[in-house]
Amino acid sequence: MHRHTEAGPGPEGTALLVEFELNGQKFSGLNGGPQHTFNEAISIVVPCEDQAEVDYYWRSLSEGGNEIACGWLKDRYGLCWQIVPTAFFEMMSDSDQAKVARVTQAMFTMTKFDIAALQRAFAGE
Repeated sequence: MHRHTEAGPGPEGTALLVEFELNGQKFSGLNGGPQHTFNEAISIVVPCEDQAEVDYYWRSLSEGGNEIACGWLKDRYGLCWQIVPTAFFEMMSDSDQAKVARVTQAMFTMTKFDIAALQRAFAGE
């Protein structure tokens, strides 16, 4: 953690830059002051291998926050997250544009991703 000095711009001793690691990924958080708040322009994508993992992160991160749409949620601190199954990325990169369109349409009906429903849409069921 790096703190503001007597030179400012924040009060001396308060956090200026915080470095942290989540699941092997390094991040830095800069305290720009109260005029700079979290908004939807920034989100963290959490790729999930299965529905249990989607459910776990969704439940954990949305507690005290709010669910948005299409795998997006806002945590209790106002930070946006995208909880996305890796299968979704695979389906969306398929060369068959009809399959991609069906998966996209299915996604638009979801708040939290439902992998089985995406797979059914992908298969045309």
